[in-house]
Amino acid sequence: MSSDLVLDCGIAVLRRYRESDLEALLLQADDAEVSANLRDTFPFPYTPEDGLSWIALATGELMETNCAIEVEGVFAGGIGLQMLGAQARITAELGYWLGRSFWGRGITSAVIDPFVTWAFERFPETVRIQACVYESNPASARILERNGFEREGTHRRSIIKRGRILDQTMYARLRD
Repeated sequence: MSSDLVLDCGIAVLRRYRESDLEALLLQADDAEVSANLRDTFPFPYTPEDGLSWIALATGELMETNCAIEVEGVFAGGIGLQMLGAQARITAELGYWLGRSFWGRGITSAVIDPFVTWAFERFPETVRIQACVYESNPASARILERNGFEREGTHRRSIIKRGRILDQTMYARLRD
């Protein structure tokens, strides 16, 4: 994806983050329900400093692996990869989120397959894209399954989120 390319996913587009996304990012991200099933690196409350830091990363060193999700011209969330290193350097971890006002519209389902297909083309050394889903987020598990990810197993009592110890399920999609 070049700096100006937009990946059309039908119901949404994936594009590079922009500095002008800050206000909409803060509006969508500063929500306890949004952060509930995300890593603690996605904070709540989500402050202007958090937004500025993320946009600096997403328009800088992480630009190649992270995209804004836009719906009808409005910033709605994000999708991206974290490239793993060392012996796991052939694997990337998928992450995504949407602002609550965009939930239930099929947006995440629409963007995952085009993004993963693009990622496999863009990063030929990557043979596996994986994602972990907290037990408290069965909707995300269904979305991954609909997009060709296979359930590989459950990591029992492997995380703590807001004081609750939870299982997480590993899903993966392999390069064809």
